[in-house]
Amino acid sequence: MRPRSLDEVVGQRKLLRPGSPLRQLASDSTGSAVSLILWGPPGTGKTTIAQAIAHSSGRRFVELSAVTAGIKDVRTVMERALNDRDLYDIATVLFLDEIHRFTKAQQDALLPGVENGWVTLVAATTENPSFSVISPLLSRSLLLTLEPLTDDDLRELLTRAVADPRGLRGAVELSPEALDALVQLASGDARRALTALEAAAASAMTPVDLPEIDDDADGEPDDDAESPAGDADTDAPGSLPKITFEIVEASVDRALLRYDRNGDQHYDVVSAFIKSMRGSDPDAAIHYLARMLEAGEDPRFIARRLMVHAAEDVGMADPQALPIAVAAAEATQMIGLPEARIPLAEATIYIATAPKSGAVIAAIDSAIADVKAGRFGLVPKHLRDAHYPGAKRLGHGKGYLYPHNDPRGVSTQQYLPDELKDRVYYSPTTHGNERDVSERLEKIRRITRGS
Repeated sequence: MRPRSLDEVVGQRKLLRPGSPLRQLASDSTGSAVSLILWGPPGTGKTTIAQAIAHSSGRRFVELSAVTAGIKDVRTVMERALNDRDLYDIATVLFLDEIHRFTKAQQDALLPGVENGWVTLVAATTENPSFSVISPLLSRSLLLTLEPLTDDDLRELLTRAVADPRGLRGAVELSPEALDALVQLASGDARRALTALEAAAASAMTPVDLPEIDDDADGEPDDDAESPAGDADTDAPGSLPKITFEIVEASVDRALLRYDRNGDQHYDVVSAFIKSMRGSDPDAAIHYLARMLEAGEDPRFIARRLMVHAAEDVGMADPQALPIAVAAAEATQMIGLPEARIPLAEATIYIATAPKSGAVIAAIDSAIADVKAGRFGLVPKHLRDAHYPGAKRLGHGKGYLYPHNDPRGVSTQQYLPDELKDRVYYSPTTHGNERDVSERLEKIRRITRGS
């Protein structure tokens, strides 16, 4: 069902509009068009578009996969492309699938051919090119972002596949409910949609062997006995096997989540998980937690993120958030999945609904910034260690006021170095527990700093 031209491509209407770079590349057989990097999720048409461009423009099409190709393969293609251009005036389109898997050295090998116009590179990647493609190659290419197919796109694709001679040739009937189920399962992925359709069609067209019914106890089957499935649509004379919702449900166990633990989807889902907790939306946070768990994410990774988030975004607004996250991590380590989903969910909901404060991370980051900038000074003498021999002779510990001897439990004395004596790192918010901390700290600072 792979389209033979750009006109047959389903979806990506913005990229395929008249006059777009893709259209220009498909209509240009001179090799003067710019190289492209196609970035998008699986099943959105990257390979299809590359092949359609090559076939439409009449150029020689060479396909390499970064999974199996090496520098030697790239150089061989470049040499052949240069010879074809100079000797036979034939332009070459090099389609490189999964370019993000190429090392920097392998990507460097592409530069001469791209820069000198020996090939028109069309590279496909599911990873963010800003992180996975070297800058010189990225700057010499046009980056086009492909979007997941819409539900209408998928319906068009599936309907075409049922009738097309290259597909099911009209050998089955697809019920509206089954079509909707396939669209939902595909989640914007054309390849997944076609795979699910193929599996469902195979189930619908497989004959079911049913025992003949003997209702007169003579041991011989009755000639007029009806099959238990005699009323099914597929048994009617001349009718087609029908793909129903039940067949789709039985053929396709569940939607395979588009989630690569080393790819963009990993970082996007984790980011959404953390931001949902930070934004105090427990429903969204639980949704993303479920997506990570169902995709096979390591539950220990999730537990670590919960601990970090509890300290970073809840902090002193609710000091219990961190112990609960730690407890969830320990429980996860001890009991494993599937039971670990429960303490992970409990910690997620607790953190999402807890009052939020970034005062703790702001305090430590501000202090680290001062230290890195050289703003730290000497430890005041009265705070220095006075226990080793000779320390008192140096004045260490002299003048130190023991807070427990003060009826207030706090003494007026300087703790920061002279250069930073008035510095304030921790500024509590008025959220949750920090409201009380803020009031108490204000009183404490008035005493310790004598203000």
